[in-house]
Amino acid sequence: MSIAGSDSSGGAGIQADLKTFEAFGVFGTSAITVLTAQNTTGVQALLPLDVDFIEQQIQSVLSDFDVAAIKIGMLYDTDIIEMVHRIIEPLNIPIVLDPVCISKAGSPLLKDDAIDALRELSRVVTLSTPNLHEAYRLFGYKPDDRNSLAQLVQHPTPVLIKHHVKDNTTSDLLYFGDQKQIFSAPMIDSTSQHGTGCSYSSAIAANLALGFSLEASIEKAKRFITNAIVQAPHIGHGPGPINHKAGGNHVA
Repeated sequence: MSIAGSDSSGGAGIQADLKTFEAFGVFGTSAITVLTAQNTTGVQALLPLDVDFIEQQIQSVLSDFDVAAIKIGMLYDTDIIEMVHRIIEPLNIPIVLDPVCISKAGSPLLKDDAIDALRELSRVVTLSTPNLHEAYRLFGYKPDDRNSLAQLVQHPTPVLIKHHVKDNTTSDLLYFGDQKQIFSAPMIDSTSQHGTGCSYSSAIAANLALGFSLEASIEKAKRFITNAIVQAPHIGHGPGPINHKAGGNHVA
């Protein structure tokens, strides 16, 4: 199941999540939190849905399906975040949080006063997948800064910090307690990376739903994203979408 915003261009959000679920052979359901008018150049408008209606969507799915995992994306404001927190906390299933703050084209997707609620939500999920910008806002994280690492060490659930780039390699660092694991792939020179964060987190959730370990799920998701970027369709005038179908064809 995906709880996230809708992307009218089809490259990110709910649309990317459902394509990713399909690529891994799992059936996807959804609860839409925010409607957006957007394309590869940015977000032109957004409309948060009523929090009670969002909750109705979630409960409709949970009451009828044996949901095996949940991916959480754009939540936008404190009311939505706190409602989702209340619903998912008692669930005994894998939950992956992509703490969306800003789009690839630079459009803000989280209200400034909602960061504390998002940080609290990150404490009750199976995994959080912030990029460097989001990790700084949530945890004060700075690469190679020992003081900022101390806060991550104390975080009660695993955190996967994406997109450390060095020597033509992009690495994602998984922190849990005093343990650190690195997941690397060749850096791809491509502007087609719209929706990669959404797709990466939903790929991890899909593999957790299939019963793979957290580490194996991240590895498979990393390969999926790499393949999907390499075979991107190169459409749009900004950072374009990836190729979910082709990405899934090469994941063992």
